[in-house]
Amino acid sequence: MKIGRFFAGLALKYPHPMLAFIPGLLTGLSLIIAIGAQNAFVIRQGLTKKYVFLTVFICALSDAILIALGASGLGALIKSNTSVLEVIRWFGVCYLIWFGIKSIRSAFRSQILTTAGEASGNRRSVITTVLALTFLNPHVYLDTVILLGSISNQFGNDKWFFAAGASLGSVLWFTTIGFGAKSISHFMSKPIFWKILDSIITVIMFSIALFLAFYKF
Repeated sequence: MKIGRFFAGLALKYPHPMLAFIPGLLTGLSLIIAIGAQNAFVIRQGLTKKYVFLTVFICALSDAILIALGASGLGALIKSNTSVLEVIRWFGVCYLIWFGIKSIRSAFRSQILTTAGEASGNRRSVITTVLALTFLNPHVYLDTVILLGSISNQFGNDKWFFAAGASLGSVLWFTTIGFGAKSISHFMSKPIFWKILDSIITVIMFSIALFLAFYKF
């Protein structure tokens, strides 16, 4: 946050698009590089080699839309109306618990899971899951709409360059983890790997659900 304000001060004193674009890129990357529910699902889709581009595209586009909404001033409105985040919070908690249960059942499933298996679902279920993990997580709004939105508005007329940089950060990150996981998926053909992965995803989902349930917005 302090770094964003520092660059914002420079941009106002020495107007130049890159003084907004670069900190937007760096700030966006710093917020998104964390193994959360969304990232875990992208990695799993990459490893299963199913609908990787679709998954990456939806995640990156969703972030870009939310960042743009924040830059347009929606963040201030949401911040002043905490009941909106409360509704999203409990929808998110319920969904993450359900997804965690689904993952733990997959981890203890007797059949062999392969990178070409059906674990990643069909196109519709993938789209539904990505959208739910994105828009039912209140922290997505805190990071993109409120935090990045508030920083972008400190850049004055260059706020859209900041937003573009932050959006590019999302594109780079999701592309890296999605297609990076796909490129190494042939090393992960043993059933034990999938059991471990699903167990890790289960812990992540339950942990985030617990965190959201008690987090003070």
